[in-house]
Amino acid sequence: MKVNKKNYSSIWEEDGTVKIIDQTKLPFKFEVIQLKNLKDFIDAIKKMKVRGAPLIGVSAAYALAVLTNKNTSDKYLRKIYNSLIKTRPTAVNLKWALNFCLKKIKKGKQSERKNIAFSVARTIRNNDIINSKKIAFNGYKIIEKIYRKKKKAINILTHCNAGWLATVDWGTALAPIFLANRNKIPIHIWVDETRPRNQGALLTAWELKNEDVPYTIITDNAGGHLMSNGEVDLCIVGSDRITRNGDVCNKIGTYLKALASKAHNIPFYVAAPTSTIDLSINKGEEVPIEIRSGTELSRIKIKKGGSVLEGDAYFRQSKTFNPAFDVTPSKLVSKIITEFGTIDCNRKSIDKLMKK
Repeated sequence: MKVNKKNYSSIWEEDGTVKIIDQTKLPFKFEVIQLKNLKDFIDAIKKMKVRGAPLIGVSAAYALAVLTNKNTSDKYLRKIYNSLIKTRPTAVNLKWALNFCLKKIKKGKQSERKNIAFSVARTIRNNDIINSKKIAFNGYKIIEKIYRKKKKAINILTHCNAGWLATVDWGTALAPIFLANRNKIPIHIWVDETRPRNQGALLTAWELKNEDVPYTIITDNAGGHLMSNGEVDLCIVGSDRITRNGDVCNKIGTYLKALASKAHNIPFYVAAPTSTIDLSINKGEEVPIEIRSGTELSRIKIKKGGSVLEGDAYFRQSKTFNPAFDVTPSKLVSKIITEFGTIDCNRKSIDKLMKK
């Protein structure tokens, strides 16, 4: 996608190295960093320099590839696996990618494992781009259908960041929006701030600005007000894990948007690749919810002049609780938009999809 009219992806190889965009610096500073060792990859994933379930999976695949330069033994690979799997417990793409890579690598001879690891990481990266484009097209058809009926600008509400920064390119929830905009369908996006880290206000708004998509940033609690006043035509969000029965785990606050959508008969779509579907978990209550540091609530960044400053939003002695995700029951989800098409959000449809 575009950054100052130049095309970028969120992770790539360059001159034999793996590079990423440090998302913790956006939108105030665009900084590319190199990931060279295990500490770099763990730090990038844990501190959310890379984030979004699909991108976390791709980053983990490249971590295994880079680290095979040091050692290709089963014992060492398992050690790396165990270190990476702990970084973000909720996003299932992390586990999916590590399991997929490890299985492929172990099939090769010691002398072949380095090349296999990089080949698999590149395949996962390329497939992520392909799948995001397919999600873009499948979601675009929904937006186009609503536009043909309404015949005026479509108002879409999204939560958190599920654009190209959350994948390798294009994204999930934002992918249909980008395609609709490029196809000249008039759209306007309501962007939730998405406290506590403000990925909506900082990342989604930045992506939309770079793609010339009209948008307005709102507080997290404004969605219901907009819906009650007929200002939202549909909601599209991403997901970090979808259970076998269709419960959707996504950034904290998603559940409230789904409840409000249901109350006002507004379609609520979830866009995600099939690698985000976890058949080993039957329902939402079983999803491990990551609890992050309370400092994410109490500390905020601001730009003042040419400097980016960080300070307290309230006094430090305040007790905090910071679950990073919540679960939206399948009954509140209209459809799931995947690379294979749009399906109903239930076990029967998911099982049929995952057999492809």
